[in-house]
Amino acid sequence: MEILKRPVLTEKAAVLTEKLNRYIFQCDHRANKLQIKSAIEAMYGVTVDAVNTMVVVGKNKTRSTKTGVVQGRIAKYKKAIITLKEGETIDFYSNI
Repeated sequence: MEILKRPVLTEKAAVLTEKLNRYIFQCDHRANKLQIKSAIEAMYGVTVDAVNTMVVVGKNKTRSTKTGVVQGRIAKYKKAIITLKEGETIDFYSNI
C-alpha cells in the first residue's frame, strides 16, 4: 500500500505552509495517522508534530457535450494536514 499519493499544492495549502508550517497530502484511504506520520518522516527526513486527517466526500459531475450529457463521479479520498516541528520545512521543488 502506497500511503502518500501526492502533495496538495493549492493557494489555501500555500497559506497554511507559510503561516502555520503545515503541509497537505492526499493519502491512501486505509492509512491511519501513525502510518502517515512515519511515511512523512521517512520520505522527507523531518519531524512531524501533529497529523490531522479528513475524508473528502466524492461528488457527482455532469457536463454537456455534442453527443449528449455525460455523467460521472469523482471518488472520495483522504487528506492529511501535517504540522512540522518549529524550524523544519519540506521542499517539494528540489527535484526540478
